[in-house]
Amino acid sequence: MDFAASLKLIAPELLMSVSGLVLLLVSAWVGDKASRAISVAAAVVLGACFFLVAPAVCSGASGPDTLAFGGQFSADAFAGLAKLMIFAAGGAALVIAPAFFERFNAMRAEYPVLILFAVLGMSIMVSARDLITLYIGLELNSLAAYVLAAFLRTDDRSAEAGLKYFVLGALASGILLFGMSLTYGFTGTTSFEGIRVALNGEMAMGALFGLIFMLAGLAFKISAVPFHMWTPDVYEGAPTPVTAFFASAPKVAALALTMRVTLEAFGAQDDAWRQIVIFAAIASIVIGALGAIGQSNLKRLLAYSSINNVGFILIGLAAGTPAGASAMLVYLAIYVAMTVGGFVAVLMLKDENGNSVEAIADIAGLSRTRPALAFCLMLVMFSLAGIPPLFGFWGKFVVFQAAVNAGFVALAAIGIAASVIGAFYYIKVVKVMYFDEPADVVKGESDWAHWALLAISALAISPLGYLLTPWLGNLADKAAAVLFLGV
Repeated sequence: MDFAASLKLIAPELLMSVSGLVLLLVSAWVGDKASRAISVAAAVVLGACFFLVAPAVCSGASGPDTLAFGGQFSADAFAGLAKLMIFAAGGAALVIAPAFFERFNAMRAEYPVLILFAVLGMSIMVSARDLITLYIGLELNSLAAYVLAAFLRTDDRSAEAGLKYFVLGALASGILLFGMSLTYGFTGTTSFEGIRVALNGEMAMGALFGLIFMLAGLAFKISAVPFHMWTPDVYEGAPTPVTAFFASAPKVAALALTMRVTLEAFGAQDDAWRQIVIFAAIASIVIGALGAIGQSNLKRLLAYSSINNVGFILIGLAAGTPAGASAMLVYLAIYVAMTVGGFVAVLMLKDENGNSVEAIADIAGLSRTRPALAFCLMLVMFSLAGIPPLFGFWGKFVVFQAAVNAGFVALAAIGIAASVIGAFYYIKVVKVMYFDEPADVVKGESDWAHWALLAISALAISPLGYLLTPWLGNLADKAAAVLFLGV
């Protein structure tokens, strides 16, 4: 494939790169007074990228025609579907940020530029077919994320979150790099396809350690147990729009990357990585559920909820089948809608002075003082718990179904039992809002953009969401099939 064809395949990434650099120059010349205009421009860029990627997803693009730069980058349907979720989550983070930061006089023109570069890194991650491409995308995303976590410079919690994320993220990157170097040393290649061919037989001990270290580094990025310790502190300390972004887009990117590494690069050695994935899935489900029970802060509760949900998603990976991969993509799409809705609702919880309200005790009786907001937050909580007829139930159902069909009945049974434990803390929030005496703390008003996003998320996770299941399932099946072409 010639250079021009490769450039055509990376058109969305080129658009984000050029737009990010131009907007960075604009922010330097014009200053923070242009922050809203730059946010709108960044959102338009993400929207344009969305439409550039959509045709590949709908057509189920795969094969040699989707490979760019000698097979290092793939613009296939799997990458495309993950990118659509990432672009949507990035756009939501841009929409909800200005109203939040302007309360602290902290809305800076660099925020949308950082979001754009983080999304660019994630876009490269999900298209990576080579260890070098993987690391470039991962670090581009991470470097922007470290700054975003510490973006609210007047808040000590934000600075602490940024520092913790940076130190632990650097450690995880080192672990991942060590695993990549071992893998390269024992296979002689950095290409996913080359690694698969080299490991099509008995696996050397060094290559096994390479796999283990790579999965450890990726487990940090998806905040799976036992590499989850940073998640509650960073989610609580980071500005809420940034937390909403962290909980959605990077999760999609890191999980999609994990799927590529395990199913493509190490697809011939599924028995080697499946044990690790099963342990991480069960541990994440249990620790995520138990850790959330004692939380009194909504953002920390949602952090443990994200750990819990990652565990459920990994059950689909443990199945190691096209149906399991498809179930993961369906779950991720629903999870993004639930997460964005949950954090937008938290963002709208403000006292009469406009300060954020994050304590669960402070939303007591919210159903009587702010019934519409309480209703939407209730939908999010019940959907996260997987309670039918809300759409969150479908995500869990397809993952468990894939596990059972692949013969992992015990794993599915453990997941179902643990989901009952997890339902406790979600229902606790609903109980506080609907049955406790009103605390009458939430009095601040929210702008139309927050209400619009919350309404869209609430509709998506309501029973109306089931109307999307044939369409979403078809797209997920096409995307998942891409990962098994080399089998």
